[in-house]
Amino acid sequence: MQTPLGSMVYFLLAALLGALGQFLYKSGAERATGTLLSYLLNGRLLGGVVCYLAVMVLFVAAFRRGGELSVLYPIYATTFIWAAFIALWAYGVPIKPINVFGMVCLVAGMFFMGK
Repeated sequence: MQTPLGSMVYFLLAALLGALGQFLYKSGAERATGTLLSYLLNGRLLGGVVCYLAVMVLFVAAFRRGGELSVLYPIYATTFIWAAFIALWAYGVPIKPINVFGMVCLVAGMFFMGK
């Protein structure tokens, strides 16, 4: 069974939204004061929840189009790459050579899993 390009695109979009959701959770947690209302009325935390709901919808849509788990889930692993770039942009966290090596390993793994 060949994995449709559309399914792969949905998983890549899900990875981007997953990384954005992680950022929103972190930045929302930084703004929360610890009270229940500070969590429930926190726009960033709610945005993170929306991102993760969208990830699940994209997963279902991708699986409905068809495709193999061994191809699609490694694409979702790019979430870690996107999160590193968001951390660089939002917090100035440097991307070190060892991080780049890990990213290359992820991409190589995706390539080999798709074979």
